[in-house]
Amino acid sequence: MIFNFRVVSDEVDNFRRDIQIDADATFLDLRNAIYDSVGYDKNQLCSFFLCDNNWEKGREVTLEDMGLDSSEDAYLMDDTILSDEIEDEGQRLILTFDYMTDRSFFIELKTSETGRNLLEPLCTRSMGTPPSQTMDFNEFDSKVDAANAAKAASTLDDYDESFYGSDEYNADEFDEAGFDEMTFDEQ
Repeated sequence: MIFNFRVVSDEVDNFRRDIQIDADATFLDLRNAIYDSVGYDKNQLCSFFLCDNNWEKGREVTLEDMGLDSSEDAYLMDDTILSDEIEDEGQRLILTFDYMTDRSFFIELKTSETGRNLLEPLCTRSMGTPPSQTMDFNEFDSKVDAANAAKAASTLDDYDESFYGSDEYNADEFDEAGFDEMTFDEQ
């Protein structure tokens, strides 16, 4: 069986890679096919995450055993067969290629073709320029700051005098609550 995956990025508009790969290939083979199609260095740490329909991360398939939690099984890319973990068209995956800034590709199984095998993975469609594999921390910080500023500006636009009370101050509101009768013990 052949799996046909679509790879996209939330960082770059009009970026797409379509990868055909044999269902009996490993996650490492898929990673290598994706990295070859975008020109990435294969010596960087990365992980696949199996996702639900809302892109919520589930099982992790790692490049190397990090030994973080010995109570859970470690799924390694070179040992994990695609067809053992991926069953249905529409299955979603995230490939985190930059751990330091949590940057990822979003992958979906578009179709599967039964009765055919493929010796080597193929990139069948290549559109757009991929995001850089790593990001300078200063560049990352400036993007985060810009995103936070845009979010704050849009949030402030949502507030007007009807958000909380009014712009008129009424000093009597405090007096009615009985605050003027309270005493506080000094310690």
